[in-house]
Amino acid sequence: MGETAEKQKPQAVEGEEAQRIKREVLGIGDRRKHRARKATPLKPHAKASDTQHRLYRFRFYPTKEQAGQLERTFGACRWVYNEGLALRSGAWERHRVNVGFAETCRALTGWKRKEETAWLREVSSTVLQQSLRHLDRAYGRFFKGESRYPRPKKKGRSRDTATYVRTGFKWVEDPERPGTGLITLAKQSEPLNVRWSRALPAGVVPVRLSVTRDRAGRYFVSMLVEEPIAPLPTVFVSGSREPKAVGIDVGLASLVILDDGTKFDHPRLLKRYAEKLARLQRELHRKVRGSKNRQKVREKIARLYALISDVRRDMLNRVTTRLVRENQVLVVEDLSVATLVRSARGKGRRRKAKLNQAIFDASWGELLRQLRYKCEWYGRTLVVVGRFFPSTRRCSACHVMGPRMDVSVRRWTCAGCGALHDRDVNAAVNLRDEGLRLLAA
Repeated sequence: MGETAEKQKPQAVEGEEAQRIKREVLGIGDRRKHRARKATPLKPHAKASDTQHRLYRFRFYPTKEQAGQLERTFGACRWVYNEGLALRSGAWERHRVNVGFAETCRALTGWKRKEETAWLREVSSTVLQQSLRHLDRAYGRFFKGESRYPRPKKKGRSRDTATYVRTGFKWVEDPERPGTGLITLAKQSEPLNVRWSRALPAGVVPVRLSVTRDRAGRYFVSMLVEEPIAPLPTVFVSGSREPKAVGIDVGLASLVILDDGTKFDHPRLLKRYAEKLARLQRELHRKVRGSKNRQKVREKIARLYALISDVRRDMLNRVTTRLVRENQVLVVEDLSVATLVRSARGKGRRRKAKLNQAIFDASWGELLRQLRYKCEWYGRTLVVVGRFFPSTRRCSACHVMGPRMDVSVRRWTCAGCGALHDRDVNAAVNLRDEGLRLLAA
């Protein structure tokens, strides 16, 4: 035949045959509760219409017993996630059977009944179910094309985290200090020693808790609450009733550049601590693998990276909060950070590698993420201009398109009107004008 027949997509096994494979081959039990009622998909928690979801993060210091129980919890969540991933992948690859969240939960019940995995009973069942729910969401993102196929978690590499829903913890508010209180996790008898850096909304019970441990060995509890957030007053241009708009360009010479020429410095934290990081890395490679001294150096490196992350997050929060408070309409460019930091190859790869490191250090994606949710909270308008809009090359005075420029060119002169432009300020002005045009349209 001249033409090759296209391969047909494999058909999924359904109906009674699929139920038999799940029961006899995969070891997934049948539905026992509400057998006669039709299975319905679980719905996520929906917030009230007049409230917003807000996350409060606090550090806490566990006792030796609590730390041991959390260690077992982190390991069980990681094991259940990997086992659920293997179950779902194997069911499709070998039997062409789709396994969803409900089936993995019934499989979890079977795992807890086995003698070799009876240690799962020491961990709250709601926490393990949330780990399976995270796996289900990872599959959902994969099928939508938003992320890659889920990968197994590995101890020491993956993040140590456990999620507790409302039935997995006890919250007792302190009447003398509203917004603070005692948090007791499931399978623990003593409340956590939380350092309350600020108070939660008085009288509000957290919807969900997430307990994490970072590479530096610090424990954090993140509480998701529902609270009404009042919009900020409208900001107008001085002397008129026109809403104040600002064009925001992100860069590497300066982190944020506004259309009026205001610039926020790039802290360059990785460059600032590069010498200390290099010294610790050399010290790490001189230590014997598996030794306590090697572990001590790894902890020093983790603490240094945690310091860099904390300083960067605090700086971005200050910048984005100021931008949202001082402006009514914010215009930014839709950046594809994943495309900008593609691996360096061929000629000039060292320069490209340093550029990638600078982009990672700037954390443009986190800056745009904070602008999105803060504009939604405080009643601001965020306009995102397409990534192919030539904000840098176009003259903001006469709109003549200039030539392509290397990133080292910081100033250029327009061939049409002769205006001298600062590269970043010109881009911010063009973004503001384009954003206002899109907003009017």
